Amino acid sequence: MSVLEARELYRFFHSGEEEVKALRGVDLVLGVGEMIALVGPSGSGKSTLLHCLAGLDEPDGGAVYVMDQLMSRQSEITKTNLRAKYFGVMRQKDNLISHLSVAENMAMVHALTPTPETIDQQGILGRIGIDKRANSLPAQLSGGELARAGLAVAMVSHPKILLLDEPTGEVDSETESDILKMLGDFQRGGGAIVIATHNAAAAKSATRVIKMKDGKISNG
Repeated sequence: MSVLEARELYRFFHSGEEEVKALRGVDLVLGVGEMIALVGPSGSGKSTLLHCLAGLDEPDGGAVYVMDQLMSRQSEITKTNLRAKYFGVMRQKDNLISHLSVAENMAMVHALTPTPETIDQQGILGRIGIDKRANSLPAQLSGGELARAGLAVAMVSHPKILLLDEPTGEVDSETESDILKMLGDFQRGGGAIVIATHNAAAAKSATRVIKMKDGKISNG
């Protein structure tokens, strides 16, 4: 059973007179309990694809469906509600609101969930090694701590789908292992994951690896 599907996605950007083809006819189907790793060089379209899947960016062509519901070309309210209901999203940066602590960021995202369950903030933060930073502001965190806090915020609402951009970026090998174990547990619980990564261990832990190049799925 698929929980997320992209059909013939195109996304173009313009810089002056130059047109950048960020996505060129990308198809993707994500199943229950599956982890897809998007790999490829910088600029290959991985982050753009994640943003389109999450409804944070609108494709110029094609469509995204989550749980058989159309995400693309919907109102911002509809996309926000679908995202809150089904997704946990971690971008490469700007995952936290700057004037809120890590714990307050987690609480805010949790409060937006349509049917919030009880959360164990300290348990989530402890598993990725930043439980002592719960009351810290984003500006007080290192790059690795910011990445881990972004993952904690993505997981706090018990999502069905995780969309993660470089979730193991800027962390040491021990924390990397803890993060991958947490994602493995999420999968075994029936969750589905798409990650964009340059990390070999993260790609190896995926159930399927999709190579991207020049905005397309690469078969090479």
